[in-house]
Amino acid sequence: MKYMLLINSSSEGPAEEVEGASFDDWLAYDKMVRDAGIHVSGHSLADLTTATTVRVAPDGQRTITTDGPFAETREVLGGYYVLDVPDLDAALDWAARCPGSRGGGSVVVRPVAEFDI
Repeated sequence: MKYMLLINSSSEGPAEEVEGASFDDWLAYDKMVRDAGIHVSGHSLADLTTATTVRVAPDGQRTITTDGPFAETREVLGGYYVLDVPDLDAALDWAARCPGSRGGGSVVVRPVAEFDI
């Protein structure tokens, strides 16, 4: 079953500055999931300041902003992995190993919905 690991870092500073989450730790984790044969996809996201937000009103009018988002949050989505593992327990184990789960960060684990079309 596929699970998405949404990696949130503290909004206080870049993930690289978090204790226990060095660049080498990220490289090692990435190698582990690839070597285990469970890696489906994953990417680190560019800085939040590069984000563009699109909203569409009921009348179809779209609004695009580049000076947000403005949500009051203590965490910022920094990247994700999609892993193909046997069950939720295995996904939670891999999430706990992720450097993003340390130093005030968190990893949200969600099953990927697959539709037969």
